[in-house]
Amino acid sequence: MLNQKSFHRGLLLLALAGVAAAGTNLSAQTNAPTYLRDVKPLFLGKCSRCHNNDSAFLPNWSDYTSAYQNRLEIKRRVWDAWKGNYYKQSMPAGNCPECQTITEADRALIRDWVVAGARLGQPANATPASNKAERIQVGKGLFTTMCATCHQLAGQGVTGKYPPLANSDFLNADKQQAIRVLLHGKQGDITVNGAKYNNNMPSFPLSDEDIANALTYTYNSFGNSGKEVTPAEVKALRAEKYTPDATATKTAPSQFE
Repeated sequence: MLNQKSFHRGLLLLALAGVAAAGTNLSAQTNAPTYLRDVKPLFLGKCSRCHNNDSAFLPNWSDYTSAYQNRLEIKRRVWDAWKGNYYKQSMPAGNCPECQTITEADRALIRDWVVAGARLGQPANATPASNKAERIQVGKGLFTTMCATCHQLAGQGVTGKYPPLANSDFLNADKQQAIRVLLHGKQGDITVNGAKYNNNMPSFPLSDEDIANALTYTYNSFGNSGKEVTPAEVKALRAEKYTPDATATKTAPSQFE
């Protein structure tokens, strides 16, 4: 039998082992994905066409509170169902551009975020860009993560579905118009480089800085005009009273609705 001294020594060793394990877990948690730094940009690029603030039936994954509340179902639909271990359809669903562009690494990142506790964290670019060159550099990351899913990495768009951003007459004609599209989304007919498009672009919960960076990168890429967009310009347009244009009005319901 153990004497009292040996017993207490054993307890002390167990306690120290627990502290060491906790330290290891803390280190792992520190390096784990967080919502603002890793997951939100991915959600905005690969999920927000369906899971946005305007959706009447689907949770808004671009909002941390909503994403956190749905975190287990997010993991099941994005990872478990994709691996065949969950009975519901894997997300993104169908043959949409999001489904074609989301990678196993993207799915694993979302899974790891949930498993590690679905922390909020801090955004990757906490320091604002101070000049046009920095704005372009930061904007490139935003474009690649969010915009390229539909508009493609080279900005060529998808014929009949998503308008091009390369050499875009719509984009280059009016900088304020481009800002308003990112602020409020766009619905209804749009003509770009002589071709008509009619699809839904949701509004994204982006900061003034994010919108300025993404647009500055786009204006300085793909043969566009080289303009710069500043956060102050975005802020001014965000403050104005927004009135949807006529093309965004709803049509009358059909007899089957």
